This record gives sequence, structure tokens and C-alpha cells, in this order.
Amino acid sequence: MADPATRPVHGDRRMSDVEALMWNLEKDPALASTFANVTILDQAPDPERLRRTMDRAVKLVPRLRQRVVPALGRLAPPEWQDDPNFDLGYHIRHIALPAPADERTLFDLAATLASAPLDRTRPLWDFTIIDGLDGGRAALFQKLHHTITDGEGGVRMSAEFIDFSRDGQARPEVVEVDDDEPEPANLVNTVVETVTHNVRRQLGVARRAVTNAADLARHPGKLPGVGSEVVGAAQSLIRQAAVTDHARSPLWTERSLRRRFEVLRIPLDDTKRAAKVLGGSVNDLFVAGAAAAAGAYHRAKGAEVEELRISMPVSTRTDRSMGGNAFTPARFIVPVAGKGVIDQFEAIRDRLTATKHERALEFADALASVINVLPTSMLVRLARQQVETVDFATSNVRGAPFDLFIAGAKILANYPMGPTGGTAFNVTVLSSGGSLDIGVNIDTAAVDDPELLRRCLEDAYAELLSAG
Repeated sequence: MADPATRPVHGDRRMSDVEALMWNLEKDPALASTFANVTILDQAPDPERLRRTMDRAVKLVPRLRQRVVPALGRLAPPEWQDDPNFDLGYHIRHIALPAPADERTLFDLAATLASAPLDRTRPLWDFTIIDGLDGGRAALFQKLHHTITDGEGGVRMSAEFIDFSRDGQARPEVVEVDDDEPEPANLVNTVVETVTHNVRRQLGVARRAVTNAADLARHPGKLPGVGSEVVGAAQSLIRQAAVTDHARSPLWTERSLRRRFEVLRIPLDDTKRAAKVLGGSVNDLFVAGAAAAAGAYHRAKGAEVEELRISMPVSTRTDRSMGGNAFTPARFIVPVAGKGVIDQFEAIRDRLTATKHERALEFADALASVINVLPTSMLVRLARQQVETVDFATSNVRGAPFDLFIAGAKILANYPMGPTGGTAFNVTVLSSGGSLDIGVNIDTAAVDDPELLRRCLEDAYAELLSAG
């Protein structure tokens, strides 16, 4: 029998309801969920070697050669089908960086590439080798649609084209298994399959309801606690899914499709030590630094603000799978008034802890299934109203703490580009080697001084590491 590690990793044939919601909302480009990565390399990667590696990767991860096919009338989530015209060469591009070929030029190019929409009739990813970065360096720009996977899943997926040495390691041949071919698409089959999908989903809801009722019948002592749980869940839903007030920033009020990409790095070991001394986690320190920088930016612009609302994905991934999404979006208010880095860190740590235990996070997929059936215009308007309550977005992705290589080139830095999703900016951190690489994807209509924001971030993290 073939080694299981060499068999293709098949995901669900249909998107989850949350993935379908991301797909439907992209009709408004400001709500696009595509994310990217700018990987700086010590030399140009070998294009043919990268192509061979990716040819194997798309066999092992079939989602990379599949396209999205909408369901009838959006009565069920879209499904993934093999692209009959799949062309690996279309998804791997090769360009040269224009003069002056420095990192600023690279990041400006990356902002342009990230803003270009993916072709919705093809598999939703592309890689661009960028030659000519100063100092003999190069870069690899990787773009992936969020419906394929989340940041953590993307890092795991990258293991199929990342090496542990410059020479690379031997990879076993992928043993492709013939799956049952889906029935030819026609109106009758589509209607039957869509109805069947919804029946299965409703049966699952009914089964859980019956199980809960039976449990209460066997243990009537639990009944008094049910009321408080219902009230708590309702309050949580209001906090997370039905926010009505506007974002808090008096400065970051405009939105556009113009982007600026800024980056910074902080030492990973120093961050871990500081977080431990301060009594929290690396993620607590990361969010606290972003909040402190946002407050400092406002003060530098002569605008006082006490609190801002941020969004953050909470990972629900419990397995070692590569594909699909395993997170729920959360939002919460953080203090930014600059009343002391230690006090602010503690307050943010406590709010992060409370947010991760919000009951509403359990209902994200169910809520998405309800609103996905709305007309697109209404769906987008509703989403716009909710993202307008958020000032900026954050995300934390765990990478590898050791040296990695791509097609013979060593990774020097790995800067993530998270989607702004209608907020002023997205700040995402990815651990890479001995550093935390931070990418800031900025809407320049909201943040009119991106360099100031980057300096505020650098100062905030320096202060937190020093306090630790």
C-alpha cells in the first residue's frame, strides 16, 4: 500500500457557509478576502524547480487545481470542481523588479499585485517570482483566496513547496486515486443535489436539538441553567454579530481601493520573554503593540481617542489538515489612550481572553447560512454596515522557527498581507526563523501617513519589549 502521506488531501466538495459568505461578499471589491505573502529570498529561485514542486503540490492538494461552481440560486454553498482547462503555467508568473529595485519598490509592486482580483473562473491562487531585488536578492509573491484556506492552513500547505535545505529533500511520488466522477451537470441533478444538501443540514440541526432535549429530560436539574445560557448566548450574539455603533476613530473614516504595504520585524525570542514577564502570550503582546501604535498615531495627528474596535480571527483548527478554513471572526474594543504600556497590555490581554470564549463564535457558520440566501445587494449592504464598526484588523499566523528554502533560495523574510476587509488597515504577524515578520496592508484613504503608522508600530513594540 502506498504511503498515506503521498495520497492527495481532498477537502469538502462544498464550501462551508462562512466560506460561501466570503465568496459572495467579494462582489464588492472592498470586501475581498484574498490574502498574500511577500517572501524575500537571498537569491533568485530556480523557476523550473519551483514549477516541478508545484506540479506535485497541486496533485497532493487538489483544491489548487479546482475552480468554484455556484449552486442553484445560492440555495447551497458553491462547490469545488476540477478545472478542465487547468494550466499550471498561468498560476506561476516570472517578472523583474523595475528600478530602483529596492524593498520599497518591491512592496509597492506587491500592493498592486494583491489588489488585482483573481480570475473567478480558474483556481484561486497565483505565484509570482520577482527577480532583480538589490543585493542579488529576489522575492516570491504568493496570493491565495481565503475560501481555499486560512492563514494557518496556508502555512501548512506551503510545506509542499518549501524545503529544509538549499538542495531540498526527496519527496515521495503522489499516488493519485480515481474518485467517483460527479454526475454530469444538468438542471435536474443540480436541483436534487442542492435540496439534498439542505435536507442533510437541517437534519443535523434537528438531531442536535433532539439530543439536547433528551439530555434535559434525563437530567432535569440542568433546566434552571438553560435560561441563563440562552441569555448569555443572546448577549454574546449582540456583542459580536449585531454591533450598531460606528468605528471609533475620528481620523480613519474614508475607504478606497488604494493600498500601501509597510513592514517591520521584531525578534521572536525577545518577544516571548517580554510576553512571559508581562503575564501574557505572544499574541497578547502583538495586539497590544498594534493598539498602542494606533493610539500614538492619533495623538501625533492631534486627535484624541480613548478606544478603538479591532477584528481578529479566532482559530478553531484542531487537526493537522492543510485546506479549508477553521476560524471564526471576532471583534472587540481595546484601550489606546496611552495611559501606560503595562496597564494597557493587561487590559488587552483580559479582553482577548474574554473574546476567545464568546458564545457567539459558535454560531458563525449557522448565521452565515441564514444571511447567504439574501440578495447580493442586501448582503453587501449588511456586511458594509458591520465592517464600518471596525477600525482595523489583526491576525497572527504561526510559521516555522528555523531556516527554510524555496527552489534553492533561502528565505530571509516572510511578510504577510492580510485583507483589509473594509477596515483602515490589516496588521498581520507571521513567525519566520527567529523573527516576527509583520505586514501592514493599509487603505491610504483612511491612513494618510502610512510611514507614521509604521514608525508608531516600531516604537510601540520597542517599548513593550523594553518593559518586558
